[in-house]
Amino acid sequence: MLPMDQLEIERSASSVPDVTILTLKGPLTLATLFDFQTLLRQPDLKSTIIDFSAVPYMDSGGLGVLLSHWSHTQRHNSKFALVAMSEKVRVILEMTGVGKILPQYPTAADAERAFASSNSSSVTAV
Repeated sequence: MLPMDQLEIERSASSVPDVTILTLKGPLTLATLFDFQTLLRQPDLKSTIIDFSAVPYMDSGGLGVLLSHWSHTQRHNSKFALVAMSEKVRVILEMTGVGKILPQYPTAADAERAFASSNSSSVTAV
């Protein structure tokens, strides 16, 4: 089990061209977000699927990073999705109203299918 002040990030290629899957393990908080933020700023990162299946909670700092990256993907005609959100994280998104903006899918495979079938620059949640 990870310490509560550590976030592991696994980067993997999607079956969809130019899509990267980022799997987070640990809390996404002000104390853990800097490596994640640095990774999101890599010039080779295009469309992203962020897997939250192992994220127990997120604070406002983590939410800010997600919103910033979503905004970046919108400006660069890239796709963005959050997948496998825990109940605690989903509640934060709903309470802040962000859940209506950020595309969310049950699994990475669902997001990949939506990305592959989408011809537009924005993807709507299923």
